[in-house]
Amino acid sequence: MENTVQQESASGKEVKKEKKRRGVAVLWVLILLLAGGNGYLAKLYFDEKQKEDRTEVIVKQVFIERENVKSDLLKVQEEYATLQTSDAKVNKELDEKRAYIAELLEEADKHKGDAYVIMKLKKETETLRKIMKHYVYTIDSLGQLNQSLIAEKKTMSADLNKEKDKTVNLSKEKEDLQKQVDMAALLKATNFKAIGIRTKSGGKKELETPKASKVEKIKVSLSFAENPLAKKGPRTAYFRIMTPDGKEMYKSPENTFTFDGAKGYYAGKQPFEYNAAEISLTSYCSNNGDKFLPGKYMLEVTVDGSVVGSTTLVLE
Repeated sequence: MENTVQQESASGKEVKKEKKRRGVAVLWVLILLLAGGNGYLAKLYFDEKQKEDRTEVIVKQVFIERENVKSDLLKVQEEYATLQTSDAKVNKELDEKRAYIAELLEEADKHKGDAYVIMKLKKETETLRKIMKHYVYTIDSLGQLNQSLIAEKKTMSADLNKEKDKTVNLSKEKEDLQKQVDMAALLKATNFKAIGIRTKSGGKKELETPKASKVEKIKVSLSFAENPLAKKGPRTAYFRIMTPDGKEMYKSPENTFTFDGAKGYYAGKQPFEYNAAEISLTSYCSNNGDKFLPGKYMLEVTVDGSVVGSTTLVLE
């Protein structure tokens, strides 16, 4: 029985020792679990911290990229603003591109931290710059074309002016030739003379007098030389006389005629028939009943509206 008690006592001790070992093992397991959990948490913290750092770096990079893109857009905007052309179609396209650039700048301000939008804006900026090179080439080509057209226009204008000058010269030469022909066809008065006369015996006899106070009429005489170029047929010679006081003599206020594009009075006229042979004329000019003044009288004879001869008379 004593042995049985000792055995039971020894068995109890073994049980206690086993429990103690188990408790220690559990404790170590808990310690290991806690250590592992702390390590895991530490790793999570470390990973999260790295993620935050990376996010901050990315945000900074996106912000920097956005500033770069905005700067590039502003440069492109300035470059598009300098493009000038007189071509309406190209100008319309340029205005559309300028408006589009303004929209992209607004997008850059709205989406400061959006990497996708910033990347898209960057690509659009590069595309706009490439397109701008095309416009530069086009405008340069149009400018060269315009210069070529201007040069061609100047050449054509110069040629046209030369042709105009030739035409004007030919026209002038033609006019001059026609004037020469007309001049050659004019009758030429020769032996054009004027004397003061008075009459006696009831007007049947006339006497020449240089005294103005005795002069009743001025007698004019002349000849028209032979001229084969002059037209033949009935003509009229008009005699225009300027008195010493600068007035035109006339028998009646209705005695007017046209000469050299002007209108005046005639003191006498004489119809005649011209047949290309020399012919002599005589005519009497009165002074509308007024007395003749002493001094110098200037006389012209006009046929077909042109003055064809002149002479003077001095009365005492």
